[in-house]
Amino acid sequence: MAREKLMEFLQVLIRNKGKTIGTLMGFIIAILVLTIGFFKTLFIVLCTWLGYYIGKKLDNQENIREIIERILPPSKE
Repeated sequence: MAREKLMEFLQVLIRNKGKTIGTLMGFIIAILVLTIGFFKTLFIVLCTWLGYYIGKKLDNQENIREIIERILPPSKE
Protein backbone atom coordinates (compact mmCIF):
# COMPACT_ATOMS: atom_id res chain seq x y z
CA MET A 1 0.00 0.00 0.00
CA ALA A 2 2.73 2.48 0.96
CA ARG A 3 4.76 1.53 -2.11
CA GLU A 4 1.79 2.24 -4.39
CA LYS A 5 1.25 5.65 -2.81
CA LEU A 6 4.95 6.45 -3.14
CA MET A 7 4.94 5.46 -6.83
CA GLU A 8 1.83 7.58 -7.43
CA PHE A 9 3.47 10.55 -5.68
CA LEU A 10 6.65 10.19 -7.77
CA GLN A 11 4.60 10.04 -10.98
CA VAL A 12 2.89 13.30 -10.04
CA LEU A 13 6.30 14.89 -9.42
CA ILE A 14 7.58 13.68 -12.79
CA ARG A 15 4.50 14.95 -14.63
CA ASN A 16 4.98 18.37 -13.04
CA LYS A 17 8.76 18.69 -13.44
CA GLY A 18 8.74 22.47 -13.80
CA LYS A 19 6.69 23.02 -10.67
CA THR A 20 8.79 20.54 -8.71
CA ILE A 21 12.12 22.07 -9.75
CA GLY A 22 10.82 25.61 -9.21
CA THR A 23 9.56 24.76 -5.75
CA LEU A 24 12.84 23.14 -4.75
CA MET A 25 14.85 26.07 -6.08
CA GLY A 26 12.66 28.55 -4.22
CA PHE A 27 13.01 26.57 -1.02
CA ILE A 28 16.79 26.35 -1.32
CA ILE A 29 17.11 30.07 -2.08
CA ALA A 30 14.90 30.92 0.89
CA ILE A 31 17.09 28.83 3.21
CA LEU A 32 20.23 30.47 1.81
CA VAL A 33 18.81 33.97 2.27
CA LEU A 34 17.88 33.20 5.87
CA THR A 35 21.22 31.58 6.73
CA ILE A 36 23.89 33.53 4.81
CA GLY A 37 22.12 36.73 3.75
CA PHE A 38 20.65 38.26 0.63
CA PHE A 39 23.78 39.47 -1.17
CA LYS A 40 25.76 36.27 -0.63
CA THR A 41 22.78 34.31 -1.93
CA LEU A 42 22.50 36.64 -4.92
CA PHE A 43 26.20 36.06 -5.66
CA ILE A 44 25.69 32.28 -5.55
CA VAL A 45 22.67 32.50 -7.85
CA LEU A 46 24.56 34.70 -10.35
CA CYS A 47 27.58 32.37 -10.38
CA THR A 48 25.29 29.38 -10.86
CA TRP A 49 23.49 31.09 -13.74
CA LEU A 50 26.80 32.04 -15.38
CA GLY A 51 28.03 28.44 -15.10
CA TYR A 52 24.80 27.17 -16.62
CA TYR A 53 25.02 29.71 -19.46
CA ILE A 54 28.61 28.82 -20.33
CA GLY A 55 27.89 25.10 -20.04
CA LYS A 56 24.90 25.43 -22.35
CA LYS A 57 27.01 27.23 -24.92
CA LEU A 58 29.69 24.53 -24.71
CA ASP A 59 27.04 21.83 -25.15
CA ASN A 60 25.93 23.60 -28.34
CA GLN A 61 29.52 23.44 -29.65
CA GLU A 62 29.92 27.21 -29.57
CA ASN A 63 33.36 28.78 -29.30
CA ILE A 64 34.03 29.79 -25.68
CA ARG A 65 36.48 32.53 -26.76
CA GLU A 66 33.77 34.26 -28.82
CA ILE A 67 31.36 34.07 -25.90
CA ILE A 68 33.88 35.63 -23.51
CA GLU A 69 34.73 38.36 -26.03
CA ARG A 70 31.03 39.23 -26.31
CA ILE A 71 30.69 39.42 -22.52
CA LEU A 72 33.95 41.22 -21.74
CA PRO A 73 35.17 44.23 -23.74
CA PRO A 74 38.41 43.82 -25.68
CA SER A 75 41.55 44.98 -23.92
CA LYS A 76 43.27 48.13 -25.14
CA GLU A 77 46.98 47.60 -25.32
